[in-house]
Amino acid sequence: MKLSRRTILQGVGSLPFAVASLRAGAMAQTASAATPSTEVPPILFVHGNGDYDALWMTTLWRMESNGIARERTMAINFTDPLARSDDKVEQANRSSTEDQRRELTAAIAELKRRTGAARVALVGSSRGGYAIRNVIKNGTAGDVSHAVLCGTPNHGVFATDDQPNNEFNGRGEFLRGLNAGDSEVTAGVAFLTLRSDGLDKYAQPDGRFIGKPGTPTNVTAEGPELKGATNLALGALDHREVAFHPRAFREIYRFIAGREPTRIAIVPETSVTLSGLVTGTPGGVPTNRPVAGATVDVFRVDPDTGERKGGALHNSKTGADGRWGPAQVDPTWSLEFVLTSPAAPTTHFYRSPFPRSSEVVHLRPARPLGPADKDAGAVVIMSRPRGYFGLPRDVVLFDGKEPADVKPGVPTDAAATLRLPAGEVGRNIVAQFGEERIVARAWPAAENRIAIAELTY
Repeated sequence: MKLSRRTILQGVGSLPFAVASLRAGAMAQTASAATPSTEVPPILFVHGNGDYDALWMTTLWRMESNGIARERTMAINFTDPLARSDDKVEQANRSSTEDQRRELTAAIAELKRRTGAARVALVGSSRGGYAIRNVIKNGTAGDVSHAVLCGTPNHGVFATDDQPNNEFNGRGEFLRGLNAGDSEVTAGVAFLTLRSDGLDKYAQPDGRFIGKPGTPTNVTAEGPELKGATNLALGALDHREVAFHPRAFREIYRFIAGREPTRIAIVPETSVTLSGLVTGTPGGVPTNRPVAGATVDVFRVDPDTGERKGGALHNSKTGADGRWGPAQVDPTWSLEFVLTSPAAPTTHFYRSPFPRSSEVVHLRPARPLGPADKDAGAVVIMSRPRGYFGLPRDVVLFDGKEPADVKPGVPTDAAATLRLPAGEVGRNIVAQFGEERIVARAWPAAENRIAIAELTY
């Protein structure tokens, strides 16, 4: 077991999202992925509260680009990813800590079966780290070689005497159980924690980020650290970025593989196959339960205008398993995914080119149009699932301006919404975050349509 240490790693801004060149004529010259390695244990990635396995897509690509065979990685999709308000009281479409422990235990067994490995490495984002620690402490620690916890609120989002059965309460029964003893880790498993140096909205001393401004949380920026672990602070990254940013990938890979990655850039494939899962939000709760009877159309679009270039490349209707695809695309193409799902708005997702194949291109429809949208001719959303928008930290431009609904300071917002008058329906809208630029089209809200410019990086 490595000794605990606290290291502040600066220079985050020097690592923009990295994808190897996709310029025309450059494909043949693109560096191939590193030689596959069999010494690295299989790796199972665990998403956070309300999320899904698709968030690990860029990390999986980077693993593949460093020679980790695709079949030796896996990402779990918890059935009901959102936590209960009270861990001991059933709540529709929400999960308990025991639900997650049980599902993760089954996923570990499946990855071991698939690979024949005796032990696997686990990497978790936020709440996903709770499931990892629960499995190791209250399950079979012998199945796990490494545990990497990214932004996991190991000492709570808050630590108070109220809500004793809330799993995010550092003084609650669940976390007190995990943190009991002189060491907060389990012998025989190598632990690494990755955290932000002050920009994690769930590791703040004031309760304003959890709806209680002016109330002490009794939690600090060091809250994700564990006694007995290797503890790293990754500078000015936010709560999600400490799992999904290239900077985080470097530390995850180095800790599990025992060496520096050969490259951070994603190595493109010459041909790309995409597929995924359509899920829903029953009662407004995000779930990973499959939706049957949804239609998915995929179009190639002009990266500068968002206009479609020809007819649909792919059309499919989901069955009971909720799966769509496979769709064959070129790694240089910007894409529009049109999701028509029962009892939900028709959602147009605009995406940057996919440099590699993926089976986790999941689609959840946009939330229903509400009172705030009643006078809008069109509604366009800019979404960043793998991080938050930080102002003034980041370049964030939506239709040429910094979004008014993104709060400055500690990054807390992963989406911005633009409502356009009826006279502007059909025009293009540019969503810019750092080096990633997506052009979406404004579809008529009167037809129950919403456009989402979904950032990949």
